[in-house]
Amino acid sequence: MPQTAQENKMGVMPVRRLLITMALPMMISMLVQALYNVVDSIFVAQISESALTAVSLVFPFQNLMISIGVGTAVGVNALLSRSLGEKNFALADQTAENGVFLSLLSYLAVLVLSLTLAQPFMAIQIDDPEIISYGVSYLRLVGGLSVGMFAAIMLERLLQSTGRTFYTMITQGLGAVINIVLDPLMIFGIGPFPEMGVAGAALATVIGQCVGAVLALYYNIRHNPEIHPRLRGFRPNGAVIRRIYAVGVPSILLSSIGSVMTFGMNQILTSFTSTATAVFGIYFKVQSFAFMPIFGLNNGMVPIVSYNLGAQKKKRLVGTVKFAFLLALCIMIAGFLVFQLLPAPILRLFDASDIMLSIGVPALRIISISFLLASGSIISISTLQALGKGVQSMMISFTRQLIVLLPVAWLLSLRGTLESIWWAFPIAEVVTLALSVFLLARAYRTLVKPMPDEE
Repeated sequence: MPQTAQENKMGVMPVRRLLITMALPMMISMLVQALYNVVDSIFVAQISESALTAVSLVFPFQNLMISIGVGTAVGVNALLSRSLGEKNFALADQTAENGVFLSLLSYLAVLVLSLTLAQPFMAIQIDDPEIISYGVSYLRLVGGLSVGMFAAIMLERLLQSTGRTFYTMITQGLGAVINIVLDPLMIFGIGPFPEMGVAGAALATVIGQCVGAVLALYYNIRHNPEIHPRLRGFRPNGAVIRRIYAVGVPSILLSSIGSVMTFGMNQILTSFTSTATAVFGIYFKVQSFAFMPIFGLNNGMVPIVSYNLGAQKKKRLVGTVKFAFLLALCIMIAGFLVFQLLPAPILRLFDASDIMLSIGVPALRIISISFLLASGSIISISTLQALGKGVQSMMISFTRQLIVLLPVAWLLSLRGTLESIWWAFPIAEVVTLALSVFLLARAYRTLVKPMPDEE
């Protein structure tokens, strides 16, 4: 095959330039995604605070959907990139084929769950009929029509695995732009569209995802020559699926615990007031401006680390991880400063009432302290995933979002003040960073240090 004649750029390009080349398109597309998340909530907030609260309560389920799709794709990404580094092109093709198959199965599972569990999922969280009605409508649409989301995530990861992140920037960016444009039209009934309210926001989301999926499929067919998945005569390969999920299942679990954390925090906050839940929902939307670029950085870093692990190039692997840590810290410092200096203007974007401002301003300032520590933990999680240490990465994320955060938040809630609860976030990050340093150092000693020293 032609691809065997020359080294992939992940094995030869200077690592700093390579990481920027790989990650920058993903960071830009993630920022567009973050913009969509914020704009979407701004429009929903104009319906009512109840609508905004409903979308915030749906978030744990929506995050679970994304976790399943992304976690499976992470396993595909890691195995495919490593296979290319080892020049095992047959395994790379099999990985791509089985990845597409698994994404379809994931969608079918979410379809059934979203149609059957939407009502009880909302009812268990709150007893307000209006909020429940908004939430059920939104959840059934974004879940039942999520085939575009699952397809887009998998097809974009196939492009990322071979270093073609520029195309994923286009697919994700176009999907988000379509979403942003359709939101006001479908929510408020502008032009040829009927007024659909929260349901319009959900439909705008799935239409954008489907457009992104179609474009990603086109780019894989026309511009991704290093992999050649063939669906004709396809049979699931148990050995390949097990290797995908060796990394993918821990990734799904560690992403899914974000759903558990959000669900748990919502229960703690609603015991005070539903406005606090809306504030927490706003925080999660706005914080994506800081976290999404780091996730884009991770998406660019993982295939580089996996490739050079397979190629046994220690210096390139270590250089990539160090530079990723530095970039992540710079991003988080910028996010911290914005949250410290502009909490009130941020909240006013969502038609915040005086009560919401009184709750939200201290919340944003306290939680953002955790940004300064989170960058190290997040890069550590992705580095361990790329090294095939999915269980260790899961341990870090469990500690960060579940083992420490929720119990501490509950204990602080016993003081009877909302402001106390927000301090659980910085406390959890301190513990998590210490664990990250320990696990990453151990992985270096066992996997990276024994590798040959070579340029």
